[in-house]
Amino acid sequence: MTDPLQALLQTALQNNQFAPTSRYASIEKATYIRPDGTPVVYVRRRFLPPGDRFTLLHEHTVTEGERLDHIAAQYLGDPEQSWRLCDANEAMRPDELTEKPGATVKITLPEGISGGRRA
Repeated sequence: MTDPLQALLQTALQNNQFAPTSRYASIEKATYIRPDGTPVVYVRRRFLPPGDRFTLLHEHTVTEGERLDHIAAQYLGDPEQSWRLCDANEAMRPDELTEKPGATVKITLPEGISGGRRA
């Protein structure tokens, strides 16, 4: 019997059903063919973009117990955009941005968009 979650994921990938604001929306899809002939669609690996591709708008100072999704909601208007903060701060692990009170999180324009004021 097929795993229902895997079936749902495969359908979403085949139909390119990532939200336009998803970090995976523009990532190329590929297909692996299992030895039994079953195709498995997957998203190719995504690399962090270089930090110089972001225009700084503001720097946020982390307080004790603060969460990245809350910071994203405050500055970007959407907690699900916390991945943008990871990209702008070149963070592979999201928790590394908020684990130390007093740390600075760069708030930027989306990757590749220039303009605005510098903090």
